[in-house]
Amino acid sequence: MLKLPIGIEDFEEIRTEGFYYVDKTGLITELLNNWSKVILFTRPRRFGKSLNMNTLKYFFSYGCDPKLFDGLAISRETELCEKYMGKFPVISITLKNVEARDYKGAFANLCTVIGREALRFRFLLESERLSEEEKQQYARLITVGEAGQQMFLMTEDVLTSSLQTLSSLLYRHFGQKAILLIDEYDVPLDKARQHGYYDEMVDLIRALLGQVLKTNESLYFAVLTGCLRIAKESIFTGLNNLRVMSITNLQFDEHFGFSDDEVKAMLKYYGLECKYERMKEWYDGYRFGDSDVYCPWDVINYVSQLRFDVNARPRAFWINSSGNSIIRTLLQKADHQTMDDLEQLVNGLPVIKKISEELTYRELYDSTDHLWSVLFTTGYLTKRKEIDLDTYELVIPNQEIRILFTEQILSWFQEKVRKDAITLDAFCEAFPAGDPVKIECMFCSYLKQTISIHDTAVRKEKKENFYHGILLGLLSHREDWILRSSAESGSGYSDILVKIKDISMGIVIELKYSESRNLETACRHALEQIEEKNYADRLIDDGMTTILKYGIACRRNTCMVQMADM
Repeated sequence: MLKLPIGIEDFEEIRTEGFYYVDKTGLITELLNNWSKVILFTRPRRFGKSLNMNTLKYFFSYGCDPKLFDGLAISRETELCEKYMGKFPVISITLKNVEARDYKGAFANLCTVIGREALRFRFLLESERLSEEEKQQYARLITVGEAGQQMFLMTEDVLTSSLQTLSSLLYRHFGQKAILLIDEYDVPLDKARQHGYYDEMVDLIRALLGQVLKTNESLYFAVLTGCLRIAKESIFTGLNNLRVMSITNLQFDEHFGFSDDEVKAMLKYYGLECKYERMKEWYDGYRFGDSDVYCPWDVINYVSQLRFDVNARPRAFWINSSGNSIIRTLLQKADHQTMDDLEQLVNGLPVIKKISEELTYRELYDSTDHLWSVLFTTGYLTKRKEIDLDTYELVIPNQEIRILFTEQILSWFQEKVRKDAITLDAFCEAFPAGDPVKIECMFCSYLKQTISIHDTAVRKEKKENFYHGILLGLLSHREDWILRSSAESGSGYSDILVKIKDISMGIVIELKYSESRNLETACRHALEQIEEKNYADRLIDDGMTTILKYGIACRRNTCMVQMADM
């Protein structure tokens, strides 16, 4: 049984160490049949960019072992393999770790990334085809500081010309132009924006890429990947040979992410066909070009979990693999229109937005219009259909992302209302005071400040969970109260139990979502459930002498509160 390659981005390791591989070598075929001097693939994180780039490195590099590709799609392209496999010097770097709190640190990290790659070609120091001056140029790329630390020492001029220099020297040595692969080219810019040295980093990356990509006679072709397409005028100035393949392009659409057939094949291999519907609900829904795809990171992690626990529930693997500050920023900038759009999205409805795929990191958060573009290009939203040029119907792709939106909205809402501690105290105090009218009035007011859940595609318990989360967050303001959520009590699990030890009072709260406008009936059912299942028993056992019972019914942005007779 093949192992699952969680976090493994080395093609050779996957192919030689017994890992399951989803064949994406069709990318090589399409790349060679639709050749471009410089091509940029923009895809969300965790969709296979790095593994695809590593696969290209192994295929094109001198010394390629053809056995690595046995049985794969590219191996059936005999003419392409004879002409291109193992026929090139390949420079391959990833910029995903070029991050620091200041420009000096980021500069040093970039020197290290390029210096380590240059070390792979130490034979250049002995090459009979290079002059002494050229060997000195190479030596400047691998000059290190203190022994053993591999701190590469480059001046700015040496660094910005490093990739061009290396490609030129390799061309001189081999008599064959070099292929350049740059993975996650935009990460240094994102980190620079976060830490306040964006202008310096833009200048550095522009100079580095400009020298190696523009009018470089030693370059056969170059492939870059990233999450965003940075505007040409900021990074790719004067580069007329750049071809961008984004998530809206039909070409190359099936080579990043897993197709439905690929997911079914993986589930069948591991005997997990019964989990197909759950997998699709949680991790499918992305639309690249004309292809529907799953997030590979989610699929591999969930299958791994299911192999050892067939009853394992889906988890938010993708959203927990990185920060999700984009949604938080959107909420902080949200006006009434934006909140209405978010409500539609969480309820399974589309929003229509004009998308700009050419932004600079400087302007990403300037307006909510740009934020919609970022949410789209980074995988938080996907297109349902194209309305007009650069205008799309956008939806939340799957259950994982829907949960993320809901949790972030709840967190933002709770943070917002806690700023008004006086009002929040008054709301909380209405519960032990036995004042359902005041609770209803204030809770309705709070609900009108956030979105509501009313999509018919969402199960009723999911809707109830949303309102449960809002109320629980509000009541948690009282740090002197003991709250229990979904606690076992009596013959079931009550929604919320509250213990106020100072006055020996217990409060039982049961929430219902009303599918109709008949909130009174829903409240009555909530109170009946409290009695039938004896939810107060746990509070009584804990010594609470006074018990209050509340039934709360919610529908969209309104509610009704009733209290049982004492």
